[in-house]
Amino acid sequence: MRKNAGAIPVNNFGSESDGGIAIERISFESLPDLGEWEQPERHDRHSFFLLEKGSVTMEIDFQQYLVNAPSIIYMHPDQVHRILTFENVIVNAWAANNENLNPEYLVLLEDIAPAIPMPLNHQMFVLFTEAISLCIKLAEREKDPLYHSILKDQTNVLTGLIISLYRALRTPSEDTLSRPEVVTKAFKEALGLHFVSCKRPAEYAQKLNLSTAYLNECVKNSTGHSVSYHIQQRVVLEAKRLLHHSKQSLKEIAATLGYDDYAYFSRLFTKVSGVAPVTFRNKNPD
Repeated sequence: MRKNAGAIPVNNFGSESDGGIAIERISFESLPDLGEWEQPERHDRHSFFLLEKGSVTMEIDFQQYLVNAPSIIYMHPDQVHRILTFENVIVNAWAANNENLNPEYLVLLEDIAPAIPMPLNHQMFVLFTEAISLCIKLAEREKDPLYHSILKDQTNVLTGLIISLYRALRTPSEDTLSRPEVVTKAFKEALGLHFVSCKRPAEYAQKLNLSTAYLNECVKNSTGHSVSYHIQQRVVLEAKRLLHHSKQSLKEIAATLGYDDYAYFSRLFTKVSGVAPVTFRNKNPD
């Protein structure tokens, strides 16, 4: 498969006129081949899929998943994914940008990302099918006076159902977070937003109004790893995405990730991943 000439492509899930919400029911039964569906990409918004029929093999951030119907799939905008195979697929797909999602839901979505595909029992499948069917019908009523508000509310209903589904897998103790766990959660949210510009633990401590020592203590107690470890892991994950899915040079990737010193970036990548950047790229051709 060819690489993209620049950075990882971002799929504009809907259109410029859709108000940041898109929903459709798609059949892959008639497609002769994968074509552009096989290209690695990110989406420009949070995207959700109800696999109603068939099976799909997907690669999400270097991890392969065989997804059989009925299943729910959630994609965070950061995640790079592609379809490897499919068979007799019917899927309901919907997506929304941050502006259209309940702020509380945005926080909870970050908490479950990256999410893995989740199989549905019959009861949940029927519930999602009915909710999506209503949402699709509402999406067709563009001339209604409150069209966007109604569609936004229904999209949040679907999003809330998915979040509830993932959170149902949590143990009771996970719903009552300790102070170190609260701090660690806040740090991970900040890391997702600022990993390109902030590379030092002290920068995150300042953003969270904490001492560096206390932040590191909380994160290490909660995860077993230091703040620096998590920063490096997040940077290297993004580097792997770019090495694998783009034709950017190694120096361009280093610069994209906030490193002017390519030699330092290369040593960091090698230390964290166990292989040099050029070796990783050569071992993982598209």
